[in-house]
Amino acid sequence: MTRPRAVLAMNPPGLPGSLFDENAFARLRRAADIDTGLVLTELESARSREALAGADILVAGWNAPVVRAAHLPYVSRLRAVVYAGGVAATCLEDPESFAARGVVAANARAANSVPVAEYTLAMILLAGKRALPAARAYRRSRSVPDHPATHSVPGNYRQTVGIVGASTVGRAVLALLRSFDVDVLLYDPTLTAEEAIGLGARPVPLDELMRSSHVVSLHQPLTPRTQGQIDAGLLALMRDGATLVNTARGAVVDQDALTAELRSGRIDAVLDVTDPEPLPADSGLWSLDNVVLTPHLAGSMGGELHRIGDAVVDEVERFASGRPFAHPEDLAASARARVR
Repeated sequence: MTRPRAVLAMNPPGLPGSLFDENAFARLRRAADIDTGLVLTELESARSREALAGADILVAGWNAPVVRAAHLPYVSRLRAVVYAGGVAATCLEDPESFAARGVVAANARAANSVPVAEYTLAMILLAGKRALPAARAYRRSRSVPDHPATHSVPGNYRQTVGIVGASTVGRAVLALLRSFDVDVLLYDPTLTAEEAIGLGARPVPLDELMRSSHVVSLHQPLTPRTQGQIDAGLLALMRDGATLVNTARGAVVDQDALTAELRSGRIDAVLDVTDPEPLPADSGLWSLDNVVLTPHLAGSMGGELHRIGDAVVDEVERFASGRPFAHPEDLAASARARVR
């Protein structure tokens, strides 16, 4: 097979240096004819259009310029999109048309799910110990609480963890939870009961999961069906002292309803994502003691980005050698799942 030509497209232009170490760059150059010093941040200049026109593989990443209808004359030889992120279709204006032309795609969602799952597991275990609220209270009081007060700390032994969504991250969290003495509930309407049990969880309706769990962790994708899915009624079902962990998307939760529930002090929340992001400066969530806000950092950071880069190179190597992608993406299905 002739060595394919590839081009990088992402923003900022220095991002490839964070994703790929020297070994990964070398592997990429061996697998494809690619100028790793050229990064397309736009597709309007003559230089960018020339590079795009010569590419069999588009190696795209965050904030990549979108290939639009006006660019179609320049992508006639494009055969694959490998995306250093969750959804390759995001860099195509009309993913279904590319799928119809036989363009295949792969993404690095599985690689990025690892740190998200690790963050989620850490927050679930800390929630069981009520460690973060306790740390804030300890800092204020500067005294150790009386031992009987520890009855308010549920601990993690035989506690119930509810997972909403058996997405790539959701499945990774389920795998990590197998090592702990917790009962796991799962809501995902796309799975059969047997499939849920195979993932180590007991399948239940969403209202039962919200009512029964000490910690509820959200992992559903943002789609028209899931937008605002965790609404006031479901939040009201959560048991007193329960914790909501959201590393999915802020918009899967009714933000106003969540804010009202948290202001009551009845439940806690760990929010790595919000809607909007960041929150307005006057949002009450900034000052609530029962809320932990982190700036969308659960995903790959620092050296963890190299896991994504390695996954991208793996896919380019597979394509160049005529093998199927390890983590293919159905472009047409991705297009249909978009929030309109």
